[in-house]
Amino acid sequence: MRAVLYEEFKGPVSLVEIDMPEPSSHGVVVKVEATGLCRSDWHGWMGHDPDISLPHVPGHELAGVILDCGKDVKLWKKGDRVTVPFVCACGSCPQCAGGNQQICDHQTQPGFTHWGSFAEYVALDYADVNLVALPESMDFVTAASLGCRFVTSFRAVVDQGRLRPGETVAVHGCGGVGLSAVMIARALGAVVIAVDIADDKLELAKAAGASILVNAREVESVAGAVKELSRGGVDLSIDALGHPETCVNSLSCLRKRGRHIQVGLLLGDQSSPALPMDIVIARELEILGSHGIQAHRYPEMMNMISSGILKPELLIEKRITLSESCTELCRMDSFQGRGVTVIDRFF
Repeated sequence: MRAVLYEEFKGPVSLVEIDMPEPSSHGVVVKVEATGLCRSDWHGWMGHDPDISLPHVPGHELAGVILDCGKDVKLWKKGDRVTVPFVCACGSCPQCAGGNQQICDHQTQPGFTHWGSFAEYVALDYADVNLVALPESMDFVTAASLGCRFVTSFRAVVDQGRLRPGETVAVHGCGGVGLSAVMIARALGAVVIAVDIADDKLELAKAAGASILVNAREVESVAGAVKELSRGGVDLSIDALGHPETCVNSLSCLRKRGRHIQVGLLLGDQSSPALPMDIVIARELEILGSHGIQAHRYPEMMNMISSGILKPELLIEKRITLSESCTELCRMDSFQGRGVTVIDRFF
C-alpha cells in the first residue's frame, strides 16, 4: 500500500510502498478515505514526541471504512463507516473505568505510538472501545476534519471550560483548533474574542462566529486589549496555538475566577513556560489542560452537526493528495494555512 514515511526526525518525507497492516485480535484495519494534516504531525516529525519510533508513518485524524476485524471485535463489521479519537483507549484501566478514555493509562495514538493514517490503510486497536460510527449524511472529509482539532476544541469548551451562555471567551490563535473553538463557543451562546497576528485568519474567525477581533501585532498588550474589550476580563480563555506568549496572554486576560484551558501543545524547549502564578493566586484562576476527547462524547457533538448548529465543513481550507502531504507536513510551522487541510486522494 502507499504511505508517507520518514526515517529520521527533520529528515526527508517520502511516498513509499509498505506492507498492509493486519488487525490485532481486538482491533480493525480501516481503509482511509480522508485524513487531516495537523501541527501535531509536524511536532512528531520534528522529534518532539518520545512515543515515535523510526521509521514512521504519521497521521491521526482519520475517517474511513472497516476493511477487516480481529476475532474479538463484537460491535463492528466490515464495511462500517467510522472515525476514531486520536487517543485510543485500552478500556480496562482506572481512567477508562471512570469514563476518561482520553487520558487512558495505556493509550495508543495512530501516527505516534504506531504507524498512522497517512496511508491507504491503518490498524486501530480496541475497536469496541474507540471507534465512532459516522452518520450517512457526513462525508469522509468532514469527518476527518473533526479530529483531533474540532473534537479537542469541543471538549475544551464544553467539558473542561464548562461554558455557559452569555459568558465571554477569548481564543488565542485562529488555526484549526482556534477556529473550531470559536465556532463551538459561539454556538453555545458565548461572546467570542478572537486573537491572532494575521488579518485573514481573524476574518475567518469572524465568519466562524467571533464578535471581536484582536490583531496581536497592532496592540501594545494583548491581555490589556482583551480585558478592556471585555470590560474587565473574559470568563474563559483558550490557548489554541501552544506558545509561551499565547499561554501567558490567555491567563492574563481572565477576569477574577476565570478559567484558562491549554489546548495548544508546548513541546521541545517551549514545554516549561514561565507563568504569572501571582495573578493565578490573587485572582483565583483555574488552569486546565484538555487532551482529546472520549469516543462516548461524540454523540452530543454529532447531533449539533447534524442539526446544523455546528458546521465544521466551513473550516476546511484545502484538500490535497497523499504525495502533496510530504511537502505540506514539513512546513506546518510556517502557519500559512487559514483552516484545516485534509488528504482525500491517496496517490
